[in-house]
Amino acid sequence: MTPSQAKEEIQRLRTELTEHNYRYYVQDEPTISDKEFDDELRHLSDLERQYPEFDDPTSPTKRVGGEVTKVFDTVRHRTRMYSLDNTYSREELAEFDARVRRELSQDEALEYVLELKYDGASISLTYQNGLLVRAETRGDGVQGDDITSNARTIRSIPLRLKGDFPPIFDIRGEVIMPVSEFEKINNHREIDGEPLYANPRNLASGTLKLQDSAEVSQRKLDCLLYYVMEDTVTIPTQYDCLQKAREWGFKVPQQSTLAHSLEEIYAYIDYWDTERYKMPYQTDGIVIKVNDKAQQARLGYTAKSPRWAVAYKFTAQRESTILESIAYQVGRTGNITPVANLNPPVQLAGTMVKRATLHNADQIEKLDIRVGDTVFVEKGGEIIPKIVGIDKAKRPADSVVTQYITICPECGTPLVRTDGEANHFCPNEDHCPPQIKGRIEHFASRKAMDIESLGEQNVSMLVDKGLVHNYSDLYALTFEQLHGLSFTVEEDGKKRSFQKRSAERLLNAILLSKNVPFEKVLFAIGIRYVGDTTAKKIARYFGNMDALMSASKEELLKVDEVGDKIADSILLFFAKEEHRKNIERLKEFGLKMAIESGIGGSLSSALNGKSFVVSGKFSISRDDMKEMIERHGGKNVSAVSASTDYIIAGEAMGPAKAKKAESLGVKIISEEDFMKMIENKGNENNAFEAHVTKTEKPETDQLTLF
Repeated sequence: MTPSQAKEEIQRLRTELTEHNYRYYVQDEPTISDKEFDDELRHLSDLERQYPEFDDPTSPTKRVGGEVTKVFDTVRHRTRMYSLDNTYSREELAEFDARVRRELSQDEALEYVLELKYDGASISLTYQNGLLVRAETRGDGVQGDDITSNARTIRSIPLRLKGDFPPIFDIRGEVIMPVSEFEKINNHREIDGEPLYANPRNLASGTLKLQDSAEVSQRKLDCLLYYVMEDTVTIPTQYDCLQKAREWGFKVPQQSTLAHSLEEIYAYIDYWDTERYKMPYQTDGIVIKVNDKAQQARLGYTAKSPRWAVAYKFTAQRESTILESIAYQVGRTGNITPVANLNPPVQLAGTMVKRATLHNADQIEKLDIRVGDTVFVEKGGEIIPKIVGIDKAKRPADSVVTQYITICPECGTPLVRTDGEANHFCPNEDHCPPQIKGRIEHFASRKAMDIESLGEQNVSMLVDKGLVHNYSDLYALTFEQLHGLSFTVEEDGKKRSFQKRSAERLLNAILLSKNVPFEKVLFAIGIRYVGDTTAKKIARYFGNMDALMSASKEELLKVDEVGDKIADSILLFFAKEEHRKNIERLKEFGLKMAIESGIGGSLSSALNGKSFVVSGKFSISRDDMKEMIERHGGKNVSAVSASTDYIIAGEAMGPAKAKKAESLGVKIISEEDFMKMIENKGNENNAFEAHVTKTEKPETDQLTLF
């Protein structure tokens, strides 16, 4: 393929994939399968890597993230982001309508736009010449955090617009976490014995501030847009703005409607007060806006809110029932979670609730919750059922104070509660059945060893049948052991069995997992507090399992993001002889216990102890540049500081970094200088140093607005 042919093919793929992305994430009308999309995306990624001269920041391949931001810059909004006044009754809505009519001329027609109020994190997006140039959080309304790198990973946010759009404008909306994704994340956390997230809104907000944009991309956030901020008003009404935003490629929900009276507003409220539970994301009310932009301008703003709009908040549904009993669940890491069993079950937010979380011993003591009490139940964030109060007037005369358990309900081991932590936990991590199962499920999960066909049911069966006692036993399983093995599924009481094909499939998946790289093996073995990102950094720092197992605390603390808590956990893990034996067995079975050179592994120590900021465009992608730094022993940082050693300046690097580097005495080097540095094994006393300057100012990016 010639460069011109490659360019044509790259452009074709980008156009097609952008359209497929729009149809899937915005219109919810996919026209190709996920596999077909992934295959085309992989083909495009390969071509872009082969022909870096055709790099484009709006390419669909940029959606996967990879940029690490230690500190989010605070930026001033081009126009202020106001918050809405809340109302909670029809009387307050009537007062709002009367005030609006009073402040406009008596003979003027008044029309409202009614929209659902999306329960997420507010965001402002700036577009110049149809390209996304900045994304900001609300902050204090005047200024917020620059989260552009994370926003680019949200697939419903267009990187390039279509149609006839203004040359520069802002659009406001909410970043939301779909309920299905929220529940999936919490299910994984429950298996791992980690505290559950309270609600989708908080999780969406927290995800936007994660330092690693690649992790943000995996959370499957969505973005719903609702207000266009034009520098010069060219669209006369709010309703027309919503239609235009759809045409430009934004995801604007279809539930908005026009109203001309309070009766129409009340009817909209009544309808969505129940129908909202059928939506794929949370809504906590409706928003009423004056439709005409000219009337909005005349009504103006208070110090913090528009006078032409108001939010009506739905009342959280609360039901009462009897606390029949308290059960105690054991998570993967041994965390104990008390759960209330309710009888009769209650209908909440469209679902029948039989159980509710009691959080921990402190919460039980604070509310003085007792078996037999009449309790009030709500859904926290309308997702997780929780007990919020007690009707003590109905408390049975013979009720007794709840005594929190002191031994593990599964294995009988005395529970432990660490100072400063809310939860009790069972320390018998290697022999407590739920912990054994949870650790194996974690080991087999997609982010770890990625063993297909080894889900919760199969793990439970293998442990219950005595075939597997820890994850190293998986690699000793045989076809004869699995074929014909039967078990009963707890949920439906039906019997299942391993037929020939299913047994072969599982054994093949276990065999394939031996190809998983070392950093994933390290994550898979389940060291407390060591997540997948931290495992990757530890693996790259030490290079192999033996070096890690013999490391001192001082050595561990040298790894980026490893503090006292993680270091102590690693030392405690490897201090147990049983864990070391498991690692040895995994070695014998052929799992990878070292970073492999040439496959993400270390290439040299040329850049040991050096920190780099990568800025601008290069002959290779920025992600490849950062990976090269790490593989030669260097460290990537996102912001220039006095401790930064070098800025690698590419084409179109902004002037701010250059100015800050000059003031701090940080060296600015070119891509060519960097390559020479690697080739010369980091020796700074050679011709390379002649190319280094502290004052070079690269050209500015013509798209830079701020």
